[in-house]
Parts: sequence; structure tokens; C-alpha cells
Amino acid sequence: MANLFEERRSVGDIDPAWPVPDGTLREIVRLASFAPSASNLQPWRLIAVRSDEAKRRLHEAARRQPRILAAPVTLIVVGDGEGYRASNPSWAELIERGADPERVARSVARAAETYGATPETRTRFAHKNAALFAMSLMLAAKHLGVDSHPMDGFDIDGVSQAFGLRPGEQPVVLISLGRHDDAKPLAPRRRRRTYEELVEEA
Repeated sequence: MANLFEERRSVGDIDPAWPVPDGTLREIVRLASFAPSASNLQPWRLIAVRSDEAKRRLHEAARRQPRILAAPVTLIVVGDGEGYRASNPSWAELIERGADPERVARSVARAAETYGATPETRTRFAHKNAALFAMSLMLAAKHLGVDSHPMDGFDIDGVSQAFGLRPGEQPVVLISLGRHDDAKPLAPRRRRRTYEELVEEA
């Protein structure tokens, strides 16, 4: 397991000749779906950008980052800032599993107070949960022999419009998947901060 964390790299030079098999992509998503989320609400979804036409749309909205055109697939990780609402099927699942409906209703109300109070809390709800999912996607990809590169440099409104995101949804991060182009050297890993540098014990 330690090797998975140590070997995962953000790979910028992706081999355009190597496709991510459909079954592998499905398994990456399946494994990542075990990522934790607030009250198991899983307020996220993915847009798998694979066609040349969709790549061009994303390329324009993502500051023309070249790996979007080279990668066989780029995932748009979408967070749902309104995923706490009663319409989320995770609430109904609790009742189906035997939970008291009144208790579930109180949980829905608390979630609305906590996550839906302001536009800022809705944004944080979407981003915090989707970020957990995004990291799980990259670790699952590495586990299955697929490299990844997360990207934050994109036009949020442009991506939202180009891919028809629904009200309340926000693109959180883009993740290109593929395999490192061995013809191009991978830079040595840069230094990571130590426990002593990172941790304040209280």
C-alpha cells in the first residue's frame, strides 16, 4: 500500500497512443466510489471526456492545456452543492434499510442548516466531498496501472456551460488519465515536508 502512495505521480506527458480500456475505467470509478462523504451523500458525479469533439470543448475552457487533447480520457469531477437536499437518494436508502423516517427527516434538516446555509457553505460542501472522491480516483487509477494528472487551471463557468452542468453543480477538478509517455523523462520527485514540519501536536 505504501508503494501506491509513493509511486503515484502527476504525469504531464501522456502517451496519446495508449487508450484506457473501458473495463479499467469502470473499475477505477467503482473503487473510487468507496471514498468517504458527508452522511454518505456522495454529492459528486463524473463527466468522462473521451471524444475528440468533447476534448476540444474542454481544451478551450481549460486554458488549452495540451494534456487534455493527448489523454485518452479526462474526468471532470463535478461536485453538487445541493447534494444535501432531501431529494438525494441516500436519504431514502436509510429508510429502506430500516431507519426511523422522523430521525432521517431531522438529519436532512440538520444537513440543510450545516451545508446549505449560504452560497459559500454550499461551495465548500461540494468541493470538500468531491476532493475526497478525486484523490480516490487517482489512487485507484495507479493501483490499476493508469497514470493521472489533476488540473485546477480552468474556467469554471466555461466548463459548466460547455458540459451543461445542472444548477448547484460545480466542476471541482479535472483529472487526465492515461500512461506516461516513456519517450519523455519524468522529472525526479520533489521533496515532501516531514512530520516535524507538518504537524503541530496539541
